[in-house]
Amino acid sequence: QLQLAESGGGLVQAGGSLRLSCAASGRTARGYAMGWFRQAPGEEREFVAALSWSGSTYYSDSVKGRFTSSRDNAKNTVYLQMNNLKPEDTAVYYCAAKATPLYLFDTTYKGPYEYWGQGTQVTVSS
Repeated sequence: QLQLAESGGGLVQAGGSLRLSCAASGRTARGYAMGWFRQAPGEEREFVAALSWSGSTYYSDSVKGRFTSSRDNAKNTVYLQMNNLKPEDTAVYYCAAKATPLYLFDTTYKGPYEYWGQGTQVTVSS
């Protein structure tokens, strides 16, 4: 069983930056595709970014050019670097993982995912 734990959320002013971490435990996350999602109050959970086990990245249009996802397999950790944050980025951010063949990930990077973390709150003030 793969467990995921997010950290790094907090309160930041608009234009600022945060780096979220997603630490995997229970087994190596090396062979897993990873996703980042967020959910604002009263809203549906939405896709933010995804990272295949080979390093290919995918981003939603709303964060493209501002957010970067990366992974450190030695630390069993995935990161989401968020720059130029906007108030509309305020949400609980979740990381997720799934084992999927690479050739399928191009069409399934938005979900579904098998494993989920508990989430970390990101609040961007204007």
